[in-house]
Amino acid sequence: MFKKLIDYFKASKEEIKRVVWPTKKKATKDAAIVIIASLGLALFLGLLDFILTKIFQIMIS
Repeated sequence: MFKKLIDYFKASKEEIKRVVWPTKKKATKDAAIVIIASLGLALFLGLLDFILTKIFQIMIS
């Protein structure tokens, strides 16, 4: 049982060595894109919620 666990960790270590990690510049750029897209979507959904709330308030009253 422990041999399988040790083999698993050895294989995982070898796999990590083969990973091609992004450069700092690429990772920063991608993170900025995700943050901007998230903020844009949050703004859009917030505005949509506000508009629909006002419409339903007008319809109810």
